[in-house]
Amino acid sequence: MCEISIIVPVYNVEKYLNKCVDSILNQTFKDFEVILVDDGSPDNSGAICDQYAQKDSRVKVIHKKNGGLSDARNAGIEAAQGKYLGFIDSDDYIADDMYELLYNNIVHEDADMSICGIYHVYEGKEPEEKPGKYMVLNRNEATVLIFHGNQISDHAVNKLYKKQIFSELRYPIGKYHEDSFTIVGILDQCNIVVIDTKQKYYYYHRDDSITSQTFSKKHLEYITAWEQNEKKVSGRTKEIDEAAHQRVCFANFLVLDKIVNANMERLVPETKSIVHYLKNNYSFIMKNSIFTRNRKISMTLLMISLNLYKIPSIIQNRLINKKNG
Repeated sequence: MCEISIIVPVYNVEKYLNKCVDSILNQTFKDFEVILVDDGSPDNSGAICDQYAQKDSRVKVIHKKNGGLSDARNAGIEAAQGKYLGFIDSDDYIADDMYELLYNNIVHEDADMSICGIYHVYEGKEPEEKPGKYMVLNRNEATVLIFHGNQISDHAVNKLYKKQIFSELRYPIGKYHEDSFTIVGILDQCNIVVIDTKQKYYYYHRDDSITSQTFSKKHLEYITAWEQNEKKVSGRTKEIDEAAHQRVCFANFLVLDKIVNANMERLVPETKSIVHYLKNNYSFIMKNSIFTRNRKISMTLLMISLNLYKIPSIIQNRLINKKNG
């Protein structure tokens, strides 16, 4: 038995896979296995996985019929032999001491989950560095921070978990934004969460990824996920209730922004209900410090008309396009 099982779902990523796996195998922490789950890749990804398994005994490969990211993660969980679990997306990469940091923190604090910071990597841009911060939180405190989303995210990949968290919990098959659907279930299995916001995970934003697309019907599931999460935690504490409601408002803003930036507001029937929800929460949004000044300005414009709401987004997109040449 090893200490850590690192699960890497693999699908159509032959361009990125070597950098990802090499960053794992070069970890300063050595007592781990890597489970590469080839999710029916039509490209050369599966063969690359097999090459790594031949070269390094720590690498295990699962070849399976395509079932999506959640299904691949679940297959990895079933095969994992480690005391702790980690997940890496196969188009990302990690700092060579990421798992040393996560492991030392989870053991030192006897925590159930250990979290580090994320570098967001965009093509042609230097990742933005942020100051580090160390926190040891109980379940309720961690839940509030996850819902706030401005210090720690719901991403699965920058975390280390006690394996027992997943004794019954699995990722939802057929859902996008699977991390958002799962995070509350994970937190409910945690008594202590340790966070070191030093950035050790490099999250690569591909133009063809679900998170980078301008708008897809799949993005509507982001609202559904956080609405479900709000219901799950309802009544626990006043602070959690407020943070959960903030996150649902934020989810509606995020999806509305994607809709209007794609000029699809007349083509997406859900636009009307999103606008209605935000207008009903005008007072809550304007009084809440978690929402930025710019967000409150856009909310005020939305109260007048959706066309006015679009103006800040149009200006921002033009500035970005001009900057990128």
